[in-house]
Formats: sequence, structure tokens, C-alpha cells
Amino acid sequence: MRVQMTSAAARTGRVNEDFTGATASAAVLLDGAGIPGAEAVCRHGVAWYAHRLGGCLLGLLPLRDDRSLAAVLAEAITQVTGEHRDTCDVADPISPSATVAMLRISSGLVEYLVLGDTVVVLDMSHGAPLVVTDPRELVISRSYQPAYEAAAEGSDERRRALRELRAHRNAPGGFWLAKDDPRAADEALTGSRPVPELSGAVLLSNGAGRFVDRFGLTDWPGLLALLASSGPAEVVRRVRQAEARDAVAADDATIAYCTGIDES
Repeated sequence: MRVQMTSAAARTGRVNEDFTGATASAAVLLDGAGIPGAEAVCRHGVAWYAHRLGGCLLGLLPLRDDRSLAAVLAEAITQVTGEHRDTCDVADPISPSATVAMLRISSGLVEYLVLGDTVVVLDMSHGAPLVVTDPRELVISRSYQPAYEAAAEGSDERRRALRELRAHRNAPGGFWLAKDDPRAADEALTGSRPVPELSGAVLLSNGAGRFVDRFGLTDWPGLLALLASSGPAEVVRRVRQAEARDAVAADDATIAYCTGIDES
């Protein structure tokens, strides 16, 4: 498998809280999730968590090819949580977390996993691409958006709306991310397709996926065509242009574009 990767921080001088990496048969992408005040409960930070978890996944995947992607993710969450459990309040709701996308070629199958608002797009040899994304956080956030926007900045009402939204994180009926509890991996969206059915795949953080789902610069087949012709850096460049045009706050943007997935 060949993987082209690009990752850009939201702005110059800001730490990039995304992570991506690949082996000969797997790719992972994580989007670190932070909440203001997290430094008070974890001295390491969001970028550390995303990079440690991503690195742990890359280390485990070649050794755990007999286990599901969800099981590998659960093991990685356990390992990384153990690395800072004694120094940080890992169970605090605002401690660092991350969304996760994983892809693995194993036993003639392309397996995928999505936890949170990362995106996996499978470029099918015939027909439309298969787009795997978890809408739960977006759906829940929208229900709190009117109250949040109606409240004054810094007000008790706005803080209350945020607290209520955050209470849905890693809770039944809510939305799920990688954090301190390995059971979150059981909530990931997973599946597989036979290798011959695919001509490629792409993993995107939500900051890169907004090329399609927020800015509508093209559709998912159009994104795959642009990646094939110009590569992932061009997609991120156009995202930055759209953010500037629409006065939208920039986000870390990361892409792992996988081709040659029939190769060992």
C-alpha cells in the first residue's frame, strides 16, 4: 500500500493536534480534541495524547493482525491512559481525547474503523464511494446550538449549554471518542470490503473533510479525483482558501491518501 500524507496546523505558531501515520498494510489518522482548561487536569496536552495514541496504534497493528480494529484501539487507549494516569486526572471530562480513523489490509480484506468525526472514504472499483462518518456529535451539538448562540459570551447560560453538551461525551446515547475508557472503541463504526472491490481509500480529519461537507467545493467522488490528480496538499490548500473566503476559523487539516491497496 502506498500512502501520501499531509497535515497542517490551523495557523502558523499553533501546535498541530492531528496525527497520521502508516505502515505497509495500515494507516491511522487522529484528530486531537481539547477543551479550554484541560491543561489544569493533564500536563501533557491534546497533541501529546493524539500523537501517543497514534504511535501506539501503529506499533500494535502489525502485532495484532488476528484482532479486530476495535480491539486494537481499545488496547492502545489502555496503554496510553496508563502512561499518564499517575500524573493527570485522566477521567476528568475535559482531559485530552481524540477522534480516530483506521484502515488495515488483512486476509484479503480492507478493514476500516471510524470513532468520532473523522472520515474514511473507500474508492470503490465500481459505483459510488463508500463514505464512513459518525454524525452523532454533530447531531447532538446542533440541538444545543440555539441556546449557546443566544447566550452572551462568558455568561452562565453559555457555560451551562457547554456543560450539558459535554455530558454526552462517551455516554450512552451520546457521542464517542478515544479518551481514558477503552470501552469507547466498541462504539466505533467498523466494517470491511474485499480488496479487489477497492481502488483506493482516504482518511480525513474533520478539518480536511470540510472541503466537501461544509464548503461543498465538490462531492466525494470529486475529492477522490482531485487527490488522484493533485495530491492531498492541494486539497488542504483549497480548504484554507475557503476558510479565508467565508471567514471561518481554520482547523488542523490532515489527510492520508491510500493507493495500491492490493499490494502487500
